[in-house]
Parts: sequence; C-alpha cells; structure tokens
Amino acid sequence: MGVRGLDRGERAALIINECQNAMVNGEFSHNDGLVREIRERGVLPNIARLADACRRAGILVVHSTIVLRPDRVGSAASCLLLGALIKRGTCVEGRIEAEIHPDLTPQPNDYVSRRVHGLSPFHGTELESVLRERGVQTVIVTGVSTNVGIPGTCLEAINRGFTAVVPEDCVAGSSREIHDFQIAHILPLLATVTTTNEVISAVERSTASSTV
Repeated sequence: MGVRGLDRGERAALIINECQNAMVNGEFSHNDGLVREIRERGVLPNIARLADACRRAGILVVHSTIVLRPDRVGSAASCLLLGALIKRGTCVEGRIEAEIHPDLTPQPNDYVSRRVHGLSPFHGTELESVLRERGVQTVIVTGVSTNVGIPGTCLEAINRGFTAVVPEDCVAGSSREIHDFQIAHILPLLATVTTTNEVISAVERSTASSTV
C-alpha cells in the first residue's frame, strides 16, 4: 500500500522546518523538552536520512528558517511564541543560534527559505513560487514542532492546493503528550501521517518507475 500523496507519481518537495540551533540544538536551545524529544526519538538522523533519499531522487529539499534582523525590523511580538523569540534575541542574523543544525547542513542544490516574521514557512517568503516553478504537488513536512509549526505548515500548504505528508518520526513536540495528541487527533485531518521508511520507499519506487 502506497503513501497517499506520493502514490500516483506526484512531484514532491521536502520541507525541513526550523531545525536551527536555537530550536533543536541542546547547546543553544532554551526548550529542554523539545530537545529531549528530538534526541530520544532520533528525529535529526531520520530527517538527514530522508533528505539524502530525496536528493538522490531529484526531490527538492527546502530548509525553512526564521532569522531576525539585528534591528528587528519586520518582526513583531504578535503572539507569545514570536514575543519570546524576539525577547531572547538569539535567533538573529550572524549568530550561531540562527544557523541550521550541523547534522542537517544544506547541500548545494537545497533551497534555504528565510523569513523574519510569522509561524509558517509560507509567510512572507517565495516558497510557494519556488514549489510552483518545480511543479510540486505534495510537500513532505518535517522538523519542529508538532505543537504549532508542523500543523501550521500543513494548513498553509493545504490552503495553497498542495497535499501534505508527515513522517511522524521526523517531527517532534515540546513533550511526548503534546506530540502524541497532535499525531493522533490533529495532523491526520491535514496530512498523511506515516514514517520515514515508508516515505523513502515511496520515493524510491517513484524513482524506479520513472526510469523504466
């Protein structure tokens, strides 16, 4: 049985959401719960393995980041999450905290999408145009967090006519309880929830069929 959204030869892109040092790296992050969940569930190695499989298949890998300007122009504390980010002053251009985690360093053909405000990769960026130019129909959503960022990304993708796929072992929340609730009750309404291995198999099958 195939992965819905990847089972009919759909053109896909992989989105790695906010896997920056300030969010997912225990040396720099203030979110101990999220870092613990990422480590215990092997999220970063799973994303890295999936990203490599996508690159081999010619699937675009997108790194979505939020990087504030040093003067904070364009960034508003319009909710608690953004307010905390601005107050800490760590995820700022030029600081190591704003950089992508070294385990997921972008490769030359990857696309890095930066924004200064908002909670979705699509907000204030050219991401939709990039995906349209590539003929993308399905986005594979990974990264953080299942609290807000992952369902928000799926919702924004759906609003734009894309289908979303979420490999459950490539995402994490600030606690296991929150993650499990979102995976069981919220994300299935927005996306196909599956696993890294299933997505890699689907990607490899699609590549093999296109070369026959």
